Amino acid sequence: MINQNLHRRPVGLDSALHRNLKVKLPVADWGVGSKLNAVFVAAVEFGDACREFPLVFVKAGKDADGSEAIAPIAVLGLTQNSNLYLTGDRWRAQYMPAVLSTYPFCIARIDDQRFAVCFDADWPGAQEAEGQPLFDEQGQATDMLKNVQTQLEQLEAEIQRTRVACKRLQDLGLLQDMRFDVTLPDGSKHTVDGFMTLDDKKVTALPDNVVGELHRSGLLGLMHLHWASLGNMRRLVDWHVERSAALPAASPAA
Repeated sequence: MINQNLHRRPVGLDSALHRNLKVKLPVADWGVGSKLNAVFVAAVEFGDACREFPLVFVKAGKDADGSEAIAPIAVLGLTQNSNLYLTGDRWRAQYMPAVLSTYPFCIARIDDQRFAVCFDADWPGAQEAEGQPLFDEQGQATDMLKNVQTQLEQLEAEIQRTRVACKRLQDLGLLQDMRFDVTLPDGSKHTVDGFMTLDDKKVTALPDNVVGELHRSGLLGLMHLHWASLGNMRRLVDWHVERSAALPAASPAA
């Protein structure tokens, strides 16, 4: 999965072109994610992610059958291009979503069966001087690159499973458009919208056989983790106020 606000210049790895390329891992400076105000999270991550982030749903293009695709995201900021989970270059949460933890690597799908492993060519930690090599002298992938590829393949598989889960929620009509309104300490109003949450009234009205199906599939548990995560919006408000207070006061107009 390529995120344009994270993978600034994704380039497919080529054993000939990148024979001498090395990467300095783990990533020490997360300033690269400073403009991320949300990031995709797979369903398998909900148990860890719900403790740290508000987890909501957004429209994500079209599925293969032409229907609206839905994806879960972790909200990282209340305004565009603002990541409140960064303090300087440091990630301040205990959990890091898989899309971030596999950085600077990502997958670009070529077709339904094939994909290319890419890296962010704008990341300063990818260079030839020092770090862990991606290819050996014969142009074969090193163990480190093989492990990265395995992680990316596993993430891609979880992305597909998550799409199926979200489609089921959508087919049942359980998602509702939502907005989050907050009054800041100075009295000003701030609204976050453009996302969806699960409608608890519609979920409560589901027939027993459907509830049983959702329980057996694991979806019911994910739904409760989603609801529990929404309490983290308060954390974002507090951090937003904290960051705003730290900004230098604007100079008076001439």
